[in-house]
Amino acid sequence: MTNRKKRMTIVSSCSWYGSVTLFSCLVLSGVVVAQNIPTGVSAPVPQLPAAPGVLVKAQFTPTYEGVIGTLQHTSGSHAVVLGAGESEPVLSASGARIITLEEAQLKAAATGTNPMVRLGELQIEVARQTRLGTQSTFFPQIGSTFSNFHFNKFMGQELQVTGPRGNARSFGLPLAGQNQTLVAVTVTQPITPLFQLHELYKINLADERIAIAKTGMPVAEAASKVEKAYYELLVAQRQLAFAKVKSTEIENKWMVASNSAIPVGPASHDEELIETSNTLAIASTRVKELTAALDDLLGFRSDTELELVPPDPRFEEISLREATEKALAANPEVIEAEQTVVKARSAATLQKLSYVPVVAAMAGYAYNSNTIPLLPRDFSFVGIVATYNVFDFGKREHTIKGANAQAEMAEIALQLTRAKVAASVKTSHFELERSRQLSELTRRLDSAIQLQKASYEDNNPEVIMAKKAKVEAEMFQADLAYRESLAKLKTLMGEK
Repeated sequence: MTNRKKRMTIVSSCSWYGSVTLFSCLVLSGVVVAQNIPTGVSAPVPQLPAAPGVLVKAQFTPTYEGVIGTLQHTSGSHAVVLGAGESEPVLSASGARIITLEEAQLKAAATGTNPMVRLGELQIEVARQTRLGTQSTFFPQIGSTFSNFHFNKFMGQELQVTGPRGNARSFGLPLAGQNQTLVAVTVTQPITPLFQLHELYKINLADERIAIAKTGMPVAEAASKVEKAYYELLVAQRQLAFAKVKSTEIENKWMVASNSAIPVGPASHDEELIETSNTLAIASTRVKELTAALDDLLGFRSDTELELVPPDPRFEEISLREATEKALAANPEVIEAEQTVVKARSAATLQKLSYVPVVAAMAGYAYNSNTIPLLPRDFSFVGIVATYNVFDFGKREHTIKGANAQAEMAEIALQLTRAKVAASVKTSHFELERSRQLSELTRRLDSAIQLQKASYEDNNPEVIMAKKAKVEAEMFQADLAYRESLAKLKTLMGEK
């Protein structure tokens, strides 16, 4: 028995030491593994809309040899583009700030508060508080009264009474106390007005839904504004590159003509050189103006040079039926028209309830400190109060007829609004398809020019560079038209 106890003690000790050893090994292995983890790897976290850092594939703008920039168009290179909250921007070799469209939209959203967005939030808050205020009137209303008065005269009538022996005595008959205090607490619960309050609550709820439906419109408009400025600057940069190539070409022709022994139309060369110089100056000024405008939207200094990363094409498959169904269900104009019908119907019902007597239950407690001496010192009461307008010369009837007419007007307006939105969706969908085809065509032309550039064996590739700059300008213009059509269609569909 003793040996058995010793063996059990040894086993338990060994198991305890084994557990400690195993735990130590796990800790050491964890430290070793942690040392082998790359520094850029972190624990997975939920993806937030306003992430401070975004890892994107940098597709730098194509450069033109001897014309703009020094970055080469590379496929497969990556760069970390800092978010709106980062302090160190990514700069190109020429010192321009590299920025993507997504980063620009995040930066614009984080730069200050849009007053239109704040106005929409305040409209929602006003409608919400109005609805909650109406909801609170469903419950009993508790009121209190306190009064304390002192009068300089006796508040009553003094009577003189003559006794049987001829003695005259004065008696005071107080109607109110000279020093009086009154405390009263009342509780009133509306009964029949609850039906009217219910209709009024429906009207307030409809106003709140209208405000909520309109609240996302300023945000979408701000994002579209940044997107438009971004693409316009891309187009202007390509037009500037094309103007520089043409200017160089004209200058070379002018120098050849001036060095030639036989004059070759010097007047025409001068006019062409002047026209090219004007085009180059206009394009350069256009780039500066658009850069300053985009800098202002992003909160940068007005002289900040920007190197824009061409966005990837974003083509979405949206059928006309799907777009129409979503628009009729979530379009802000349709929602407003539907809620206007709800409000008009509730207003008509509210006017009909004017024929119902106003009935309320009341209860209270009063403390009478010599306010009315004939009444008890304190007392309670409970009862019902009812009021009704017996005759108003037909005012209620005419008001109800007017409310019914307004309800019918709202229903007709709803039908017209739905038809208008459906027609707008159809037009916008066709415009989206047209702009998509144009964008795809310009991209095919750009790909063809890339192949032509790769197989070009001449020593003077300026012609290819000029064609590429011109086609890219048209391509980005087509992309902008497609994105604007897509944004318009999604706005009609109620997507924010």
